[in-house]
Amino acid sequence: MSIGTVVAGKRKVLTSPFVIQLLIIMFFVEFVKGALIVSILPVYMGSVLGLSAYAVGWALALQYIGDNAFRSPLGWIIDRVGYRTVMLFGVLLTFASVIIVTVTDDLPWIVFACLLIGMGTSPLWPCVITGATAVSGSEAGGTIMSVVYMAWLTGVGAGPIVINFFIAKSNELASSYNPAFKLLIALMVLVVFVTLFLPGRSKSRELEGKDEQDEPGEHQHLPLGARIRAYLAKVSSSMHASKVLYPAMFLQNFALGLLVPILTLYARTVLHLSPQQYSYYLLAGGAFTVLGLIPVGKAVDKYGTSRFLHIGFPAAAISLPLLGYTRDLMLVLPIVALVGLSYAFIIPAWNALIAEAIPKEERGAVWGFFLTIEGLGMVLGSILSGKMWDSLGPHSPFLVSGVVLITLFVLHLFITRKPKVMVR
Repeated sequence: MSIGTVVAGKRKVLTSPFVIQLLIIMFFVEFVKGALIVSILPVYMGSVLGLSAYAVGWALALQYIGDNAFRSPLGWIIDRVGYRTVMLFGVLLTFASVIIVTVTDDLPWIVFACLLIGMGTSPLWPCVITGATAVSGSEAGGTIMSVVYMAWLTGVGAGPIVINFFIAKSNELASSYNPAFKLLIALMVLVVFVTLFLPGRSKSRELEGKDEQDEPGEHQHLPLGARIRAYLAKVSSSMHASKVLYPAMFLQNFALGLLVPILTLYARTVLHLSPQQYSYYLLAGGAFTVLGLIPVGKAVDKYGTSRFLHIGFPAAAISLPLLGYTRDLMLVLPIVALVGLSYAFIIPAWNALIAEAIPKEERGAVWGFFLTIEGLGMVLGSILSGKMWDSLGPHSPFLVSGVVLITLFVLHLFITRKPKVMVR
């Protein structure tokens, strides 16, 4: 039985060793990335290296730039060298970034490590989505995407929370991070080990149902540069989405990018939370999001996306500015819970809306293109976030994020007004 033939009829995708490997890699890489980007580097670069919030925002933006620069063409590369080579290259770069942050406090090296994190994690989503959907087929596509997003959310949420319990109390701030760095190194060793067992070129092509003798694509006779241009033209021609969806995808991640670099700084320097207290607040917001995803996702399948986005976008747009202006810890907790619940409504409904715009025959390429658009929003948000913090005050990124979400709500009304424009 080939690697692509999991079972006849209804495929048991969740018992496929290949899918399990992808989910393990997704969880632990996002765990490490979330721990570094959200909980460690903003405070480490601000308190230990003495950088301004603007400088921290630029350094973290390099992570998103590195991630975003390679997403679109990676589906094309996976077809030619296989999942193991592409993912192993990315995992090793991520591992190298963790080592650099661990052994040096030299600013240029820390900034370089941020770039390496992005470059290293760029193969993650294209590999996981392409591989998981290849195994699941159309029969279990919804199931596998739900599980992939759960692995991502759990990893990226658990990383910042768990890592704070490994930041020791010490008179020397730099040495207090040593236990946290040791944990991240151990997890990356595990990820490298799992990655070594991913399918190579031959098994990857078998998984995709392709003949080993055939060069992927219909332009194999062209030079490499011309083949890449032909591939990108094919991606562009396969779009069947309202043009309003593109700025909406950008803004959705721009709103998040405004918050990521300053969230920990806000908790530690404005609310004066300890790392452990900060973890509890993150856990509260994350719990409302994760616990709400499955029931809201089922309801989205039954009732459609509109009513849930009509609730989620305004609720998030109101709660985020409230969070930025609140200093009373008794009020922060319910506001954080409201933010988490808002995104429980937004995430499944928004992803279902985007999925409607993706033609099945070009799923991997179009996903890569959409991920690039979303990543650009995260990059710009991260750059502007620190500048707003330094110039306008700690509340400003939260306020602007709320305004962006209201704008996104309005764009969503235009997108859903003529849904037939989005699909074939």
